Amino acid sequence: MADPRRRGQRGRRSGGRPPARAGVDAPRAAAYEVLRAVRVDDAYTNLALPPALERHGLSGRDAAFATELASGTLRRRGTYDLVLAACIDRPLAKVEAKVLDALRLGAHQLLSMRVPAHAAISTTVDLVRARAGGGPAGFANAVLRRVSERDLADWVRLVAPADPRGFAAVAHAHPRWVVDALAEALGPRADELDDLLAADNAAPRVTLVARPGLAEVAELVAAGGTASPQSPYAVELAGGDPGAVPAVGQGRAGVQDEGSQLVALALASLPLEGADDTWLDLCAGPGGKATLLAAMAAQRGARLLAVERAPHRAGLVRRSTRPASPGMLGVVAADGTVPAWASDRFDRVLVDAPCTGLGALRRRPEARWRRTPEDLTDLVPLQRSLLSAAVTAARSGGVVAYATCSPVLAETVGVVEAVLAERGDAELVDASGLLPGVTDAGGPLPGTLQLWPHRHGTDAMFVALLRRRPGDRIG
Repeated sequence: MADPRRRGQRGRRSGGRPPARAGVDAPRAAAYEVLRAVRVDDAYTNLALPPALERHGLSGRDAAFATELASGTLRRRGTYDLVLAACIDRPLAKVEAKVLDALRLGAHQLLSMRVPAHAAISTTVDLVRARAGGGPAGFANAVLRRVSERDLADWVRLVAPADPRGFAAVAHAHPRWVVDALAEALGPRADELDDLLAADNAAPRVTLVARPGLAEVAELVAAGGTASPQSPYAVELAGGDPGAVPAVGQGRAGVQDEGSQLVALALASLPLEGADDTWLDLCAGPGGKATLLAAMAAQRGARLLAVERAPHRAGLVRRSTRPASPGMLGVVAADGTVPAWASDRFDRVLVDAPCTGLGALRRRPEARWRRTPEDLTDLVPLQRSLLSAAVTAARSGGVVAYATCSPVLAETVGVVEAVLAERGDAELVDASGLLPGVTDAGGPLPGTLQLWPHRHGTDAMFVALLRRRPGDRIG
């Protein structure tokens, strides 16, 4: 991609204030702001990017450049930090944080983007000078000149450990514990580890969902998309702003990873005996799966109750599900582990449980550096409690879908086996035939499903279906 240093300045909207300080081009200023928001405010990259692009009036190639600069830098931060540490005569912890952010941006341009070295160095020095002063600018110039002496492959060979997984962790910019956890989740197919890690570093495609009864796949295809063979509702958008697609702007369609669509489809596809008119989404925020389920429910004469613990996220669910309101019972701000509804009530229940998110690293590049193994200490008990509460909420013969956007075994098979062992009123249902468009998706427990970015082009979603045993009731 060409360097948009000057073009970005012309890309400002007429009448707006200059978004970047003198000497700093707009795309790099926007990317720097995203890195700062992630570091200071614990922001998510995919949420911090749009307002940064808007503030700087960026669109088209300039927006794409800023997006790759921010996302790519955050994605490969761990590798760049090792490279920078080899070029600096002090611990990185002693480098001013705002200078280090800029150095990471410079390293990404030098090592992973088609930006000439002189442009990558000079623009980063300009950025440091504008944000931190002349002294740090000279320091940044010296450091980046050292970085530019080798390409990325040479640097990886120099700074990576010799053992295969340690080398893979640096080469693919994943923490070592994440590499180990993903290798364990791949099980007997651990030879796919490099492919999986590489897929985590590929920018995700934009996938739309045609909400049934509200939009047609053909309508989205006509808007420039390509239908998917995996989900009957999925359309991959070739490019452009999804919000410019009329169906998306009207809420009849939305942006949704295909893996999330397949989770909802698996739950809705399992045959049930008896009533099938009352559904529950126990962890509904921000509302994508709830909206798809509500649209499906409406077509069957069923309705969905959406539950979200955080009130502000419950508000997002209300806005998201509004176009599918005929399929909605309502949205409740409540703790799913302390039910505010009667037991034995729901025909279908979804538990899209809070998790480490290590299956969605394509879309949230910062998550790999935020999460630690200790996070599982809090998450796994919560996941077990939510799944048990979902079983209690289901009627006799009703079905529960337990899903995570993490393939980590402690969060998938570990949770399901623990709940099955604790409860005599639940059984695992074979989900393997419910998604005819999906192949090679057998999960770590027979009958479960595990999607992968390198096999299916989706987030690494895990799905297990449990049924309340017919005739069993609580108490």
